[in-house]
Amino acid sequence: MTSQKLTSDRALLLDNQLCFALYSASLAMTRLYKPLLDELGLTYPQYLAMLVLWERDGLMVSELGERLSLDSGTLTPLLKRLETSGLIARIRDVADERRVHITLTPAGRKLKARAAKVPGCILRASQCPVPELISLTGQIRALRDRLLA
Repeated sequence: MTSQKLTSDRALLLDNQLCFALYSASLAMTRLYKPLLDELGLTYPQYLAMLVLWERDGLMVSELGERLSLDSGTLTPLLKRLETSGLIARIRDVADERRVHITLTPAGRKLKARAAKVPGCILRASQCPVPELISLTGQIRALRDRLLA
């Protein structure tokens, strides 16, 4: 067997795939979040939307979609469910009805206090020091940005 063949065989091993490492880590992370978010009455994508809105209330739907890398076909049903749950309100812009602003309701703002425990639970479960998680997050963001460029 040639060394080129060995190299290409190794390149095709599942455990050598960055995509699989990211995918399986994402699945594990989502499983970890599920019981915590169930207590809040949120799905993982809804939680991400709420995080953005807790950072900056009153965003337009397009801005939220951009921030979460979600298209309107995915975002609209998610926002409808959050609105039905009483956590957000969608308000059409009076100057341009095509623009829709998302605002937190009092219940949506109040939920932030209950959600505050989630990051600490994730940190403990990761068993990683904070500097390591900060570094890893930065590396993954940089990879994402390079892949999108």
